[in-house]
Amino acid sequence: MASTRSPLPQLNEPSTPWHHLSTPHSRRRPRRLICPIAATTSGRELAKEAVIGPVKLPIRKIPGGGGIPLIGPLRDRLDYFYNQGPDDFFRSRIRKYHSTVYWANLPPGPLVARDSRVILLLDGKSFPVLFDVTKVEKKDLFTGTFMPPAELTGRYRTIPYLDPSELSHAKLKKLMFFLLKSRRDHVIPEFRSTYGKLFDALELGISSRGTADFGAANEHAAFDFLSRALYGVSPRETELGLDGPRLVRRWVLSLLGPILTLGLPRLLEYVTIHTLQLPPFFIREDYTRLYNFFYSALGHVLDEADRIGLSREEACHNLLFVTCFNAFGGIKIFFSNLLKWIGRGGVILHTRLAQEIRSALRSNGGEITMAMMEQMPLMKSAVYECLRIEPPLPLQYGRVKKDLVVESHDSAFLVKTGELMFGYQPFATKDPRIFERPEEFVADRFMGEGERLLRHVLWSNGPENASPNLGNKQCAGKDLVVLVARLMLVELFLRYDSFDIEVGASSVGASVMVTSLKRATF
Repeated sequence: MASTRSPLPQLNEPSTPWHHLSTPHSRRRPRRLICPIAATTSGRELAKEAVIGPVKLPIRKIPGGGGIPLIGPLRDRLDYFYNQGPDDFFRSRIRKYHSTVYWANLPPGPLVARDSRVILLLDGKSFPVLFDVTKVEKKDLFTGTFMPPAELTGRYRTIPYLDPSELSHAKLKKLMFFLLKSRRDHVIPEFRSTYGKLFDALELGISSRGTADFGAANEHAAFDFLSRALYGVSPRETELGLDGPRLVRRWVLSLLGPILTLGLPRLLEYVTIHTLQLPPFFIREDYTRLYNFFYSALGHVLDEADRIGLSREEACHNLLFVTCFNAFGGIKIFFSNLLKWIGRGGVILHTRLAQEIRSALRSNGGEITMAMMEQMPLMKSAVYECLRIEPPLPLQYGRVKKDLVVESHDSAFLVKTGELMFGYQPFATKDPRIFERPEEFVADRFMGEGERLLRHVLWSNGPENASPNLGNKQCAGKDLVVLVARLMLVELFLRYDSFDIEVGASSVGASVMVTSLKRATF
């Protein structure tokens, strides 16, 4: 079971080509109107609704600070990575300042980042300002207070580092919409083929060794699936062979090393990847192999890039980034988390999912389609709940364009032009002022009336009930991610009544070992 401790301690002070895959339509209590949602499932607690109407909150100076130059950032880096870990780092300072909005230093700090001071937004009310591109700029902030060398991305600033005000942003996002639309009919068959083989391999591993490593199998399945579904190419049949996931891992490490923990001896890790960026030449050959694979696979997509005014090289570097970093990285992390939370749900949840999925399939002539999956409210809700409780990309940044007032539940804060704000998404999506039992995995949380809470599910760089477009930073492949997660559960429970897992720690996501797969009996 997940911990029942809330991440937010009680304060002492008061145009996309993909259709939506869901159907969602301070304490100063005397000045708030709370509307509880009626339960739709027996024994189920649902979340509170947000404040209705404008609320006048007191303006408060943002507490906290960076401490003594150099010493403060180094101290905070030790706390963040080793002494406390991110959750306790944020939580302890919420208690200290009696505020979910405060100043602090964030990694990597010296010598990688020039300035590590940020304003933290650690509740579900303040966090969404980071999505409002009329108020915040997103230029060069994808990785926060530092930016990896452009040599790691072909000397191009790829789309995650672009602000929507930059001309290339709209062109690149338009290209991604084109790719998704042109290949949409290939997603379901390629997924079923690829992940059907993954489950066969897991069964073989369990029968021979007693356990099977889901993460290792999922890495290869994810890379194969994306290559086949989006580009019509099997990497195993090219010079890349089986090396794709390994090359991507090393490239991502070079991009994110300063903000990762890899389990190395603390001193070694601290004075290497947390203090210095790896020189790009270490992965130049790996990146060149990935680039050559994508350039040869993209074909008609590069022709479209020509038509909309992008160079073929810029288009290729960007599609490599979003495929390998965003899509592959997202599936790698999220599928492990999905299996973890569904696995922990136990036999009762597994039986309910299996019954719903198999019944819907029989009612639709045995064909798996997007429309058929809309008839599975529990399965849909369970996917959203996994995205809520453990979003695959937890960090969000934005630089203030002009002075603005940011509100938490209890206070308002003046944030000045040019200041950098940071949001830690797991605290926003587990805000106890928005969700009941926020630290618990509640599979049916978003069923029935609970669908209105989808606006508080924020994993895609925007609320779940919003859509990506050329003018915002919401993930172009948002609906694709939701679709493949649904397909994962459909494929799983068409084949099996239940399954058992062992969960371990990992530098990114969860380490999941599958210990049993109980074949379908009804």
